[in-house]
Amino acid sequence: MTAMTANTKSITNQRDTDIAFTPSQRMMKRAFDIVVSAIVLILILPVMALVALAIKLDSEGPVFFKQARVGENGKLFKMYKFRSMVVNAEALQAALNSTDIDGHTIHKRRNDPRITRVGRIIRKTSLDELPQFINVLLGTMSLVGPRPELPWLVEQYEAWQFERLSVPQGITGWWQITGRADGSKLCHQSTDQDLYYIQNYSLLLDIIILVRTPFAIINGKGAF
Repeated sequence: MTAMTANTKSITNQRDTDIAFTPSQRMMKRAFDIVVSAIVLILILPVMALVALAIKLDSEGPVFFKQARVGENGKLFKMYKFRSMVVNAEALQAALNSTDIDGHTIHKRRNDPRITRVGRIIRKTSLDELPQFINVLLGTMSLVGPRPELPWLVEQYEAWQFERLSVPQGITGWWQITGRADGSKLCHQSTDQDLYYIQNYSLLLDIIILVRTPFAIINGKGAF
């Protein structure tokens, strides 16, 4: 893995050390990630097989989608998802981007024309995220943490926002159970909630977030 940019690397190296996890916290978190992700992957294999079949029957293209994301300390990694869009979706991204009144880039929208029929279902139910348990097992992600962001969005960060990269990025997090992509708090605009999680981290908090995540998915709050 390589650092995203010299700017990102220098800013993350200047973070307040009081905000980062302690060595013991990191060790417990990693052990928890390995055990839980291994168990979950075994249990969800039949579901993953059905999703893969549905994607293959619905549209042309690969079953899995690999995308570069920014991980801890600004390092790039490949994040795995089930493909929920047409194969050339990334090439069409720029044409769909917009900005809010504060000049923030909005890269998600409802009724995105790039999303396939099956893709709309698996995104609404978050089934497209299941392959990320592989990322957790590999150590490039955690079960819980700030959501890994797209490189071009991280390049637009203000200095204080880089604090969210001081810990492992996660499948779910405090932001996901309190807001998700509801239009007012997109991923790169949710740094305050990510910092709340980092500053108040405990293994118990991770467990609470994991328990509450299915209810957020069932509620469908902000998922599109």
